[in-house]
Amino acid sequence: MDEMASLSRRGLIGAGLGLGAGLLLPDAALAASKPRRGGRIRVAGLSSSTADTLDPAKGALSTDYVRHYMLYSGLTVMGADLIARPALAERIVSDDQIVWHVRLRRGVTFHDGATLTSQDVVWSLLRHKDAAIGSKMATIAEQFAQVKAAGPLDVVIRLTGPNADLPAILAQSHFLILRAGTKDFRTANGTGPYMVTQFRPGVRTLVRRNPDYWKPGKAWLDEIELIGIPDEVSRVNALLSGDVHLVIAINPRSTRRVMASRRHGLLETQSGLYTNLIMRQDQQPTGNPHFVAAMKYLFDRPLIKRALYRGYATIANDHPIPPFHPYYRTDLPQRALDLDKARWHLQRAGLTGVRLPVYASPAADGSVDMASILQEYGARVGLKLAVNRVPGDGYWSTHWMKHPMGFGNTNPRPTADLLFSLFYKSDAPWNESGWNNARFDRLLLEARGEADQGRRKQLYGEMQELAYHHCGTSIPVFISLLDGYDRRLKGLHSVPLGGLMGYQFAEHIWWED
Repeated sequence: MDEMASLSRRGLIGAGLGLGAGLLLPDAALAASKPRRGGRIRVAGLSSSTADTLDPAKGALSTDYVRHYMLYSGLTVMGADLIARPALAERIVSDDQIVWHVRLRRGVTFHDGATLTSQDVVWSLLRHKDAAIGSKMATIAEQFAQVKAAGPLDVVIRLTGPNADLPAILAQSHFLILRAGTKDFRTANGTGPYMVTQFRPGVRTLVRRNPDYWKPGKAWLDEIELIGIPDEVSRVNALLSGDVHLVIAINPRSTRRVMASRRHGLLETQSGLYTNLIMRQDQQPTGNPHFVAAMKYLFDRPLIKRALYRGYATIANDHPIPPFHPYYRTDLPQRALDLDKARWHLQRAGLTGVRLPVYASPAADGSVDMASILQEYGARVGLKLAVNRVPGDGYWSTHWMKHPMGFGNTNPRPTADLLFSLFYKSDAPWNESGWNNARFDRLLLEARGEADQGRRKQLYGEMQELAYHHCGTSIPVFISLLDGYDRRLKGLHSVPLGGLMGYQFAEHIWWED
C-alpha cells in the first residue's frame, strides 16, 4: 500500500484541518526543483539544554520534537492537511472507535538492523502508562485499556471509550515507535530517516541519512546538525551570516531583515497558536461573568494583529478553534472592541474604579503589550489595571494559573478533542480559568466517539459557543509561525502543527546550490 494511502473507510481519519499557509518571497524555482541527494545543513531550534532527550515519551520542547522525528517513525503521520495517514501502520481500522486493528508494514528495519514487529508497537505504547517513565502523554495513554499483539505484524488497541481521533493521536512525536525493551537513551535506535552519530545534550545533535529508510527515495540530505539558539536576534543573525541554514520562530519584528536578503526566505504558517487572557472562575472578581464579558470587549484585535505581530496573525473570537479549521463555528458574532458594552458590564459587576492586577510575561508571547493595551482601554471605562510584568524564567511554574488574572500561551494541537480536553474540560489539569461546565464536558465525550463528521462539527460548534459566552478566557488572535531559511534549501512547506514543517522537515527537504 502506498505510504500516503487513505485509511480504511471503517477507520476514522484524524480531524483534517485545511489550514492556510504560505511561503513569503516565493522561489519560482522551488516548484520546478527536483529532489537530489547530498549536502549538510545546520538547523537552529529554540533551545538546547542538559534536559535534551532521545526518548520520545519525554519530549518537552520543539527541539526535542525535531530530534525525535528525525530518528523515529510513528504508526501514522500528519502532513499539511493535518489528516492522519498510515506510516509504520499499513492500515488502522475500527468499527466502533473503541477497538482498533493495526496492520504493520512488512520489512521495516530499525537502525540496528532488527525488523519491526508488533511486539515493538505494544511495548512502545504501553510504556506511556508506566509512571516511572514520566511520559508527557501519560494522561492521554490512560485511554489505552489494552494493547496486544495479534500476530507478528498485527496489533489490537482497545480504548476505555470511543475516540475517533486515535490515528491523529498516534501521529504525535511522543508516540513514535521504539524497539521493544529500549532503556539506553544515550543513543537512538529508531526506524526514522536519519541515524544519530553524536548526541551531546545542551550542545548539538548530529545525524546522518539512513540508507535503509522504509520510505523509498527519502531522505535527501547526507547530514543534519541540530543546535539551540535561545535568543531570537542571535538566531536571525546566524541565519543571515550563513552559520545556519534553517531557523525556527522568527519574531515578526525581524521579518524585514530576512526579507531584505536575496539569499533567504521566510516561511509563514497560519496556526492555532495563541496567547490568551486568563480570568480565574474560582476567584473574585474574575469569576464574575460581567467582569469576564467586559474584558473580552476591551481587546482591540486588529490593533494587536497589526502592532504586535506585523500582520502575521489571524483574528480570533474568544475560543481556541481558528477560522481556517473545518469545525469552526462561522455564525458566532465576531467580538470586537466596544467600550460602551465594556463599561456597562463593568458597572453591572460593581467594579468601576477598582484596581486589579494582571500578570504578564515575555514567556507568554505578546502578553506584556496586550496587558498594556487592556490597561489603556480599561482606563477609559473606569477600570484600573495594574500590569505586573514578571520574568519569563519560572513563569509557568510560579505564575501561570496562580493569580486571578494573567496570561497563557498555547501551542497548536492536532485535534479539537485534544485542545478542549487539555485546556477546557472541567477536570483537566490545564483548565486555565478553572471553568466548570457540565454541558461542555458531555459534548466533549460525545464528539470524541462520534464517527459522523457532520455531527462532530455540530457538537464542536456548540462547544465553541459555550466557551465564547461563558469561559473565563479571551483569545484575541491566532499567531502565525515564522521560520527563516537559506533559499538553497528546497522542499519546505507549511504544516500547521508547528514550525519547521510541524517539526518533520528532515525527510522532505534537499539542498540545491
